[in-house]
Amino acid sequence: MSNIYNQISGNKTRSAFVFLFFIIFILAIAYLFSYLFELGPEFLIFAFIFSLISSFASYFYGDKIVLSLNHAKPASRKEFFNFYTVTENLSLANQTPMPQIYVIDDPSPNAFATGRDPQHAVVCATTGLLQKLNRSQLEAVVAHELSHVKNYDIRLMMIVSVLIGSLTILTHSLRFRNSTDQDNNRSPVLMIIGLIMIIFSPIIAKLIQLAISRSREYLADASAVKLTRFPQGLIEALTIISSDPSPSKTANSATASLYISSPFKDGFSNLFSTHPPIKSRIEALQKMM
Repeated sequence: MSNIYNQISGNKTRSAFVFLFFIIFILAIAYLFSYLFELGPEFLIFAFIFSLISSFASYFYGDKIVLSLNHAKPASRKEFFNFYTVTENLSLANQTPMPQIYVIDDPSPNAFATGRDPQHAVVCATTGLLQKLNRSQLEAVVAHELSHVKNYDIRLMMIVSVLIGSLTILTHSLRFRNSTDQDNNRSPVLMIIGLIMIIFSPIIAKLIQLAISRSREYLADASAVKLTRFPQGLIEALTIISSDPSPSKTANSATASLYISSPFKDGFSNLFSTHPPIKSRIEALQKMM
């Protein structure tokens, strides 16, 4: 139990650290580009305002941004009875408020939770998941997501996902600015350095996301088993989700870390997966039986 409390406290601290790091990181990149490409102080001011707005938006509106990016729609009790009632029952057992329920029209089975705290949480599932899992398997998946809610994983990963998306937008604008610049008097060496920074700053951010997100999945799996008392349900659910050949129609790299299993099936994406291998997670669950 103390491990869970430590995780909650740590996630709150890391969320504040991510905010601060993002602002400093953006300002450092902006200063470098202002110097290299003679963009002037107005670009540095723009970057500062951009980082503040992105940080604010990620905290207060990150869940709405994530749901919009994944084309999620509210789920009614009547239309998605099993999903709704499973979430309702497990929320009582988890001692967390009933989250909002959303569904994504996507044949690939998957699910995620998002929001800034248990009082403002969202659990979202694809139609593929709701069609391909039985009730006990669905309970295991929802229990996993509610564990993320209780552990405050949702705040940390929502903030990271939105800020990485914001960083991508900024670096794309820098790439466009560089490609349309007609001034040929700048040092080729400095131009190469600038190009390298444009390419690698999103990769650095992605590596930070990988480091933050992988360890949390094992704890959420363990917390889900504690909630349902049925590790076999999660083992079966993870097996079905990971082996399903249906490609995701809605997932994107910015929000992939939120899902219970990586929505990308190709081998190259798995090299940079935000999730530990399914095989390792199943082996850990089998030890709980």
